[in-house]
Amino acid sequence: MPEDPLAHERGHLAGSRAALRAMREDAEALDIRDVTANWVNAAVLQSQIDERIKSLADLSHTPLFFGRLDYLHAPGADQAEGAEGEQFYIGRRHVHDGDGDPMVIDWRAPVSQPFYRASKKDPMDIALRRRFGYTGGELTAYEDEHLSDATEDERTSKLLQQEIERPRVGPMRDIVATIQPEQDEIVRSGLGGSVCVQGGPGTGKTAVGLHRVAYLLYAHRERLARTGTLVIGPNASFLHYIEQVLPALGELEVRQATVDALVAHVEVRGADDPIAALVKGDARMAEVLRKAVRSHVTMPTEPLVVVRGSRRWRVPAHELEEIVGELLERDIRYGAARDALPQRIAHAVLVRMEQGGEAPDDRVQDAVARNTAVKAAVKAVWPPVDPAKLVLRLLSDADFLAEHAEGLLEEEEQKAVLWAKPARGVKSAKWSAADAALIDEASDLVSRTHSLGHVVLDEAQDLSPMQYRAVGRRCTTGSATVLGDLAQGTTPWATRSWAEALAHLGKGDAVVEELTAGFRVPRDVIAYASRLLPDIAPGLAAVDSVRESPGSLAVRHVEDVEGLDAACLEACADSLRHEGSIGLIAADARIPSLADALKAAGISYLSPGQETTADARLTLVPASLAKGLEYDYVVLDEPAAVVDGEPDERTGLRRLYVALTRAVSGLIVVHAAGLPAQLA
Repeated sequence: MPEDPLAHERGHLAGSRAALRAMREDAEALDIRDVTANWVNAAVLQSQIDERIKSLADLSHTPLFFGRLDYLHAPGADQAEGAEGEQFYIGRRHVHDGDGDPMVIDWRAPVSQPFYRASKKDPMDIALRRRFGYTGGELTAYEDEHLSDATEDERTSKLLQQEIERPRVGPMRDIVATIQPEQDEIVRSGLGGSVCVQGGPGTGKTAVGLHRVAYLLYAHRERLARTGTLVIGPNASFLHYIEQVLPALGELEVRQATVDALVAHVEVRGADDPIAALVKGDARMAEVLRKAVRSHVTMPTEPLVVVRGSRRWRVPAHELEEIVGELLERDIRYGAARDALPQRIAHAVLVRMEQGGEAPDDRVQDAVARNTAVKAAVKAVWPPVDPAKLVLRLLSDADFLAEHAEGLLEEEEQKAVLWAKPARGVKSAKWSAADAALIDEASDLVSRTHSLGHVVLDEAQDLSPMQYRAVGRRCTTGSATVLGDLAQGTTPWATRSWAEALAHLGKGDAVVEELTAGFRVPRDVIAYASRLLPDIAPGLAAVDSVRESPGSLAVRHVEDVEGLDAACLEACADSLRHEGSIGLIAADARIPSLADALKAAGISYLSPGQETTADARLTLVPASLAKGLEYDYVVLDEPAAVVDGEPDERTGLRRLYVALTRAVSGLIVVHAAGLPAQLA
């Protein structure tokens, strides 16, 4: 070992950054003028080179490597006595020198796996694991674990703890340097199977899902480049919050969307009351829609006569009825069956032509399928269906709804979903988010939805069965990673069990993993919030936080309501004395009053989704948007108001559970009204 290990490691960091710059310069210097056959090939190749250049960017404040592994033997070689081990630096992307020798190994490579999983009990052929500490982009510390030394006790890594607790200024950061063994198993699970991760606040389930995408893109790049990947989040603020994680891991081309954006066939301008939304989101609506779509098919009662030249060919009504009946029995997409019908009819005509002594070929069959009489018959028997118009009719026409909801929806449920004032047309209708999901279902009944290779669904516990079906359609031939926490379900239709949710998603065989070790929320804070669990999610295990942070929880009572705003501002001022981000979370109805108080006090604040900076660290957060976000310090205004802001107590207590668990370093609860009984 060198006399000054830190100087040696800094030298390797400088050398690695220089090698990365050289890799980028080599990519920028590529001349493709003489290697492409035409301008199309040139454009495609140049686009690939541009993406390569972009991926080789050196993020100055992001460590290029965060660990080192010293193997006892060369990986993959015979572990015979005297076999020479190798040393690998583990980082966010692969970097090699001018000779092609690796200076940094991608964290997703198999050789990097022991960095996350090796232990004293199972050293995985590792002699030494070294972790690095950084300030900004500069290497400032290191910490060693001699895994093959039986005399050295296993201990908690201080650098690991510091990295977990590092203040969060800016968007969500990746956890690639702090992934734990149980998280790594989920991240590296195969592409072929789907996985569902149940994880309480601070267990890292969102980051695990994003790192799983990055890993799958590394391990199955060509396949996923063809089939595509998608990350689905609950709202635009959440997606903005997480959008920098994948680029930091070297993945630039992963599409992100909300469920509402996924099914945006119409403009959503309205909202349902909870009862209507509950019925519209129920899986029974899928069968109502299926029956409504198929009701457009009318059995033929008249024969079809096709004229070709001087001859007339007649297909009797009973044969046409058999053709239509066969297509209905196959239960294929409505549009696909409609496309097949003219060819089936044309085939019946060709049989008669052959019986009449003619020798028609495929061109004749295509011509017959386009015959005016055939097209007219198809239109009468199997007319086109517009999904939006179909849903419009279901929600406007009580008789049409009753006909197709018979035996599926109760009379009161039918009344709940019917519009009091029917819209004149698709464009003028005030569609709700639940209506958009119904239109998406109808669209899939007419023509198949394109399937992706892998979909990550975060905050899944808040989806309705119809929304699960919409997501499931996007990965029918691919796999899914489902992330959520049953205790944080805050919609009237919130998921009751993962088995039920996965069935609606079409992934009933998915493996369900539970993360119970908490790395984000301090122990006192999560223990306080967990008092709500028996009421909001009976039987669910409480998060066991690994972080002891004395003084992280404070509950402040204000004598009168008039002093509540001032007390919240005082708590914010106390939090701002610390380093890091601050979230002031309050019931949605309280946001205008707190905004006015902050302005009057001259305190600048951000809205959820806006990036915190060193000069703007306070974010005013409506409780309805707090899910998935995290702040170093949280001030929670009036818990009772958060509960009262929801349609029922269980949903209100779940919303409160979410708000209580957004803090990384400290939580101050400020209240004038009495606390919910569970917290008192």
